[in-house]
This record gives sequence, C-alpha cells and structure tokens, in this order.
Amino acid sequence: MSIKSRENLVGAYAFLAGIVLALLIGFFAGQNTNPLILGILSLLGLIVGFFVAESHVQTFLLASISLVIVSSAGMQGLVLSAAVMGINIGKIITSLLGALLFLFVPATIVVALKTVFSLAKS
Repeated sequence: MSIKSRENLVGAYAFLAGIVLALLIGFFAGQNTNPLILGILSLLGLIVGFFVAESHVQTFLLASISLVIVSSAGMQGLVLSAAVMGINIGKIITSLLGALLFLFVPATIVVALKTVFSLAKS
C-alpha cells in the first residue's frame, strides 16, 4: 500500500471549494453576485495558483489558459435566449463562466509569474 503525497492538499481543497462556489454562483446568484463572494473566489484562485506543483505547471497553464479564453469568448458572444421551463439558460451560463473567470484568472497569473521567476533564476 503506497502513501499518498499531501503536498497539494491545500491547493486541491481550495480548487474544489472554488469550483463548488462557482457552480453555486452560476446557478443561483446570477448577475446579482455579492462582491465579497467574488473576492473569496479570487482568493481561492490565488491559493490554487500558489500550490500548483512544479511538475504540473505546463499542464495547468495550458488547461487554465484554454478555460479563460473560452470563458471570456463565451461571455462575449453568448446569445442564448432559450428558456427551458422558465429558466433563462443564457444568464445561467454567463454567470457560471464569469464565476469561473474569477477563480481561474488569479490562479493562472500566479502560476505564470512563478514560471517566469523560475526561468529567470536558472
């Protein structure tokens, strides 16, 4: 039986809490999100960025940059006005993508800066 590493435990819990919070914001808060909650989401993003392991930097940057670009483009060009059972899908998707941006943009910036500083040291 192998012992699992706990080096990324804080980052993993921050990521999980951020994703759950982003989903809750997307489905329930909509456009009227409290700035304090968005600040908490950004703080969780910073924590996630600080705890990304060196061996996972390239994968994280590729995935997070892809998500940031797609979320931003989705928010800009989203013209979904379909309503299913009285629920406006476009507003839900827009608020979900916005909440994900509040989580992933700080994390991406932190990991990119850590990468640049590690390249400058070598």
